[in-house]
Amino acid sequence: MTRTDLLALDAETLAALANRGLVKRAARDLAAGAGATVTAEPDATLTGRFPDGTTVTLAPGAGLDRGTCTCAAPGVCRHLIGLVLAHQRAAGNPPAAPAPVTAPAPPAPEAPEWRPWSPGDTGDEELVAAVGARAVAAARRALARGYTARLTHPGPDQPAARAELPTCTVRFPVRDAVAHAVTDAADAVRGEAVALAVWAFRAAVEADRAHPPARIDVGGTASGRKGTAALDGCGPLLADLLLDGAAHTGPVLPGTLGRVRDELAAGALHWPAGVLTDVLDQLAAYEGRDARFRAEELAALLGEADARARGGSGAFLGSGERGDTPLRRVRLTALGCRISGTPADRTAEVYLGHGGAGIALVLRRRWAVPEDAEPTGAVLARRRIAGSTLGALATGNVVSEVASRTPGRAVTLGTSRVAATGVTPVGNAWAELPEPLLVRDFAAHARALRRRPPRFARPRVEAEAVHVLAVEAVGEPGYDPARQELRATVRDAAGTAARLVAPYNPYSPGGLDALAEALRGGEPAGPLLVSGFVRVTADGLVVDPLGVRTGTGTVVPDLAPAPRRPVARLPHTVPPAPGDPVALALHGALSALATVTVHGLRRLPAGAGTALSDAADALARRGLATTAERLRRVPAALAEEGPEAAVRPWLDAQLRLLTAVELHARGD
Repeated sequence: MTRTDLLALDAETLAALANRGLVKRAARDLAAGAGATVTAEPDATLTGRFPDGTTVTLAPGAGLDRGTCTCAAPGVCRHLIGLVLAHQRAAGNPPAAPAPVTAPAPPAPEAPEWRPWSPGDTGDEELVAAVGARAVAAARRALARGYTARLTHPGPDQPAARAELPTCTVRFPVRDAVAHAVTDAADAVRGEAVALAVWAFRAAVEADRAHPPARIDVGGTASGRKGTAALDGCGPLLADLLLDGAAHTGPVLPGTLGRVRDELAAGALHWPAGVLTDVLDQLAAYEGRDARFRAEELAALLGEADARARGGSGAFLGSGERGDTPLRRVRLTALGCRISGTPADRTAEVYLGHGGAGIALVLRRRWAVPEDAEPTGAVLARRRIAGSTLGALATGNVVSEVASRTPGRAVTLGTSRVAATGVTPVGNAWAELPEPLLVRDFAAHARALRRRPPRFARPRVEAEAVHVLAVEAVGEPGYDPARQELRATVRDAAGTAARLVAPYNPYSPGGLDALAEALRGGEPAGPLLVSGFVRVTADGLVVDPLGVRTGTGTVVPDLAPAPRRPVARLPHTVPPAPGDPVALALHGALSALATVTVHGLRRLPAGAGTALSDAADALARRGLATTAERLRRVPAALAEEGPEAAVRPWLDAQLRLLTAVELHARGD
């Protein structure tokens, strides 16, 4: 009896399910006559017997990880791979063997007519057979909490289905065979991830089979969310903070916020938990007179926390998955590094492209600053991280067997005596990244960014703005001495322009010089690749660069040493036009609201109410009548009913202004 699902397993899929070395060895054994003799039972169970006495068995509908083998190797061993290869040869298929990297690709066979399918068509009985009852039970607990998935549905041009879960990615390379799904999750949680992906596709098909959505919230019931009670308790705590302000908050409120944050995390409501973590950081910064405190940032966090607490859906509540998911052997591509800090510490954030998932992750490390030192990015580049240096990690390919990922897309690299993390030169990996992580069409990416919902309604993930831009032409860089910014115009293959704006970083004094040299030296060696934080404005894309890949190597400005010789002076750019009056009015209103987060509604200084009314008048003069009316309700409530009555108008006005600022900035 021929198992058609096994016939569809090509060399790349087998290597992803096990590893390339095992596939090569199994292929050599088969070619040398040491392969398995395969027998099939009436129920399609396959048994393979090898000349050395090893016996393997694979039940129908089960993945390779659920096969049994009499050898001592854990997991998917070479004998299970050998069973598949022997079965393929017996059925008339040539044995799968990974081709050498330098070998030319064989001519593609004529593709059969494509028929619609979805992993969601898999029933739960088939799912249990594929991944096991224990994995399905664990997945049901996550389903009860609710989670969000982004889906790539199979089609004629994209036969493999893919689901991006909050902490891992699952790909289905073989149609109608979820047992052979490939995921970057570690083996211990592979089955759970596959089940969650199948249910996400099922929910999408049930929503609209003809046009299933690409993003869907799955599961989640009030009884299943352990953090629901904690989420309901956020409102009174936010009100207390607004009433007293950071200046008058004692130790009790931060302690209570910390307990609520922990309850939210325990209930897998990671996004609101992350907001409270940032609120606590701002309060600690204020208490310690730390430069990280910003009243506008605290105000924005309070508005976001209120929006997510009131949202009531998976898109607002966050992932129902575990807080930290271990990954199997994963390959990440460094996209650069950003250095920040305070007089007391320095923080390095290394941004890593995950090609298999098509997303960017961030690895963060912080160091205390000695009293007699002021380390720059160039000095920090020599610090050790995961067996390598920060400089090598920020410019290389990272292959790790001890990585884990959070729902917020932060990654950690662990240490182990039996598993390792290796760093190799990045080579041409940037150019091989998938879209939209790699942006080739600036205009199309700008349109995609404009279609996104406001920040508070999106998944709360780090590095969501990090991309690599394929640049075909670079204008002469210029320097704006007033704002201490390097600016340049870059263009894609179609000639669409994007603006590169790099502010001076005091912790990396050689950064702008290194960036200018990289931009000037990219031609005529070939197209540049520029990584950075990409946003959209009314005029198109704007990128704050993290790194530049030229024909001679990778330049990370924040880790660059000061130049040994003077760099040619950059021409001064034309001073920017006077500020956008609408943007000035919006930011003025946000600044007036932010005063409340410092002093509190109960102790607002004289003139604060007048400042709010003046800010509302400025909005009205710019045509923002509805937003102005929302803002006027704050001083009106204060004057007529007291501080407690002004809490809700403050939160409503803050959220309205945050949305208006974001939409106006991107030209909507």
